[in-house]
Amino acid sequence: MFNNSNKNILLTGTAGFIGSNFVPYFLDKYPNYNLVNIDLLTYAGDLENLKECEANPRYKFIKGDICNRELIEFIFNEYDIQGVIHFAAESHVDNSIKNPGVFVQTNVNGTFTLIDVAYKYWMSKPFTYKDEYKGCRFHHISTDEVYGTLSLDPNDLFTEKTPYAPNSPYSASKASSDMIIRAYNETYGMNTVITNCSNNYGPKQHDEKLIPTIIRNALKGNPIPIYGDGKNIRDWLYVLDHCKGIDLVYHNGKTGETYNIGGRNERTNLQIVDTITTILDEQVPKPDFSYKSLITFVEDRAGHDRRYAIDATKLENELGWKADENFDTGIVKTIEWYLGKYK
Repeated sequence: MFNNSNKNILLTGTAGFIGSNFVPYFLDKYPNYNLVNIDLLTYAGDLENLKECEANPRYKFIKGDICNRELIEFIFNEYDIQGVIHFAAESHVDNSIKNPGVFVQTNVNGTFTLIDVAYKYWMSKPFTYKDEYKGCRFHHISTDEVYGTLSLDPNDLFTEKTPYAPNSPYSASKASSDMIIRAYNETYGMNTVITNCSNNYGPKQHDEKLIPTIIRNALKGNPIPIYGDGKNIRDWLYVLDHCKGIDLVYHNGKTGETYNIGGRNERTNLQIVDTITTILDEQVPKPDFSYKSLITFVEDRAGHDRRYAIDATKLENELGWKADENFDTGIVKTIEWYLGKYK
């Protein structure tokens, strides 16, 4: 069992990409925390991502579904949970177009189950925390996709005041989960915070995502698929910078507030593939061959938002966050990690 003098925090979905970068960072930084990780290990979750944490006595993994209320209640009671950082989500837009029901179930119902159990465990009635749970916080991890799409004007950025306008079943389910968190703050006085992040990249990302797909296909000599004209723009955030932002908001963010975490690194998909293939041509050269020759345009995805970009000024000014990596430094670290995995 855990050291009883430590605080037990429930993390959800941290066998996935962002969470599996967050857990070792958080374990290392806060020796007075015990971390309980619940993950259903769907296709996007992989315990290999958390190998380095398995032997840590302050870390416990539970395979389970956040929609299972009895299980969530058991975890709160068994481990006396005193904080939640909620990563778990179905998150792939293409899959949400094919099978939207799973996204509503996990992202909406799962989030409701978690926060409702936390409310009943920590609070005796609305706006009244039990004495031993004062300061317990629920941190919900969301996405910039809830805001919809932006114009191509570089001054047009998502802020915390941008109206929600989700365009895919995935982003609609995440917007719904954000509203549930907001309601529990407003109606019941729960100590909640929300972070909305831009596109993450870095080690441990699932193979199906854009950057791992480019690297993997290039190394295999397979076509590198790019949707539509390749000019869709995303704001790229190195995953460890995101983890540091979550840490800051969880500990220092104002209750009831939303904080946007973005990398200020806008790139079109074409620029991404060009950067990666240039680096691969240098690092893994093949005679009389450029990886750029593998770039192939495929039919665009349905409801493909043209541009996302986040204004992280609030997080920078209020909590002192800043990204340590820009895209040029972060992509080199990322490619190095994937070369180790795919070669």
